[in-house]
Amino acid sequence: MTEMGEQHDGAPLRIRRLRRKELPTDTIELARYLIGKTLVHDLPRARLAGRIVETEAYPVGDAAAHAFGGLTPSRRSLFLPHGHAYVYFTYGSCFMMNVSSETSGTGAGVLVRAVEPLEGIRFMQRRRGTTRLLDLARGPGRLAQAMDINKRYDGVNLCAGGKLWLGDAVRSTGPIGASIRIGITRDVHRLCRFYERGSPFVSGPKSLRE
Repeated sequence: MTEMGEQHDGAPLRIRRLRRKELPTDTIELARYLIGKTLVHDLPRARLAGRIVETEAYPVGDAAAHAFGGLTPSRRSLFLPHGHAYVYFTYGSCFMMNVSSETSGTGAGVLVRAVEPLEGIRFMQRRRGTTRLLDLARGPGRLAQAMDINKRYDGVNLCAGGKLWLGDAVRSTGPIGASIRIGITRDVHRLCRFYERGSPFVSGPKSLRE
């Protein structure tokens, strides 16, 4: 199925929904795979879309992962088959979205840290209260706010026919870098953060974006 929309430059944009069988069933591999893919949120009056340019993997056994503490009602979505959304509220101020990344019953996820806005930019600007394109969805909290993602999408199948979904790449992906993750205090040495090198939409300090 092909979805139609408008890019921020006015050109038509075609995005194909990803199928679950296309997603790797390994957390690290999925985190790399998602770079360059598209996150889409269909709203009644607008379609929001962005190229994923930064992710963080939280694999099985990782002390920094939410799933490390085991299955609880609030973490249930992390234990769903790969390709489901795990959305949680953090820092008392913002939502963040992960993609479940292993087989059913195994808790792990990939945090979507930043996207390059493609469609629905005026809506994102109103949501974020800024017209600065680079700041609309650079960082996981900003991303969720810009793309109107909240707890109601926790557990959503991102490879089905719903309003929030993963799409294929709309253009070729640049070189992918790897680094330590940002803002964690456990297993800090692991190179589990992936990003598109040279993208101005990647979050974090300059030393972690080159």
